[in-house]
Amino acid sequence: MPGPCLLFDLVIRYFDFTHRYPTLKLFSSQSSIIRETLGLLREYHDRGFTIKWPLLMVCKLSTNDEGPVKMIGKIIIAVVAAIAISSAAFADTFVFTAIPDEDATRLRTRFDKVAVYLSKQLNVRVKFVPVKSYAAAIRAFRNNQVQLAWFGGLSGVRARNLVKGSQAIAQGAEDKKFKTFFIAHASTGLKNSKDFPKNMRGRTFTFGSKGSTSGRLMPEFYIRQIFNKAPNKVFSRVGFSGNHSRTIALVQAGAFEVGAVNFQVWNKALKAGKIDAGKISIIWETPEYPDYNWSVRGDLNKRYGDGFIQKVKSALLNLKDPELLASFPRSSFIPASNSDYDRILETGKKIGLLE
Repeated sequence: MPGPCLLFDLVIRYFDFTHRYPTLKLFSSQSSIIRETLGLLREYHDRGFTIKWPLLMVCKLSTNDEGPVKMIGKIIIAVVAAIAISSAAFADTFVFTAIPDEDATRLRTRFDKVAVYLSKQLNVRVKFVPVKSYAAAIRAFRNNQVQLAWFGGLSGVRARNLVKGSQAIAQGAEDKKFKTFFIAHASTGLKNSKDFPKNMRGRTFTFGSKGSTSGRLMPEFYIRQIFNKAPNKVFSRVGFSGNHSRTIALVQAGAFEVGAVNFQVWNKALKAGKIDAGKISIIWETPEYPDYNWSVRGDLNKRYGDGFIQKVKSALLNLKDPELLASFPRSSFIPASNSDYDRILETGKKIGLLE
């Protein structure tokens, strides 16, 4: 817990000062202790504490004609009181995460900006917490470590099934009609076709994350539908890259001959000049399906006040910053509901990824 950590640090400083300077005569001024202690408090404040600085005036007003050790003791007492008041504010920080479907640095840049925007709109402290995997995003949502998440279709269904009353509240305008691109290295000789590329049988193939809708669920569904076999019975080797950016990189480098990738990530990489058309190309695209969504836990109104879920939804739907929207990339956010993802639920059950 944050409170005990802060108190512990201050207690250590208190005993360190008393041990080094038992007679107090070595101190010509209290200013260095004051600066060091307040510097520690500032450090904790910057980490997210709402320190009630007026309480520290108790210390300041009581340090006249007193030794520094006694002064530090009084600071500790004041900080205990400050922690008691600030802990509630810390607990009410609104935390969200996102599935790691792209390069981690780009995601951090994007969602830190989203946190700033939401904080202004909701009038609460908002914090983005990155995770290492799709499964970690779901666990964080289930365990109430985050209250809002940017999920894919499959991860959203999984997470909402674990948290009673949770809701999909928004999606990108493009997410109602999402697609997966099947991509291939030039050495395969595979070309773009309207028909499913059956001649990719026997090649090496990489999905994205195991929990991805566009990088695993939907491509595996069509592979099983066409070949009537599991992917490891169709391809000579099957891999999971972990995210869409890495899928593109692996196929472009020839580490895998064929892969499945989110069409938005492909288009974004193409625009950024990261795709070499001489080495890699699209060979097939899936029919459209629903995908990404913003989902919230069902207990937000109880924790943050009546109507808070609607406030979050309204803030997302009113996000108009062109640069921020382009980073997703989405043209806008539109309303969503759990029923929009019934097809994802049914598909997941058909191929054994959902119960």
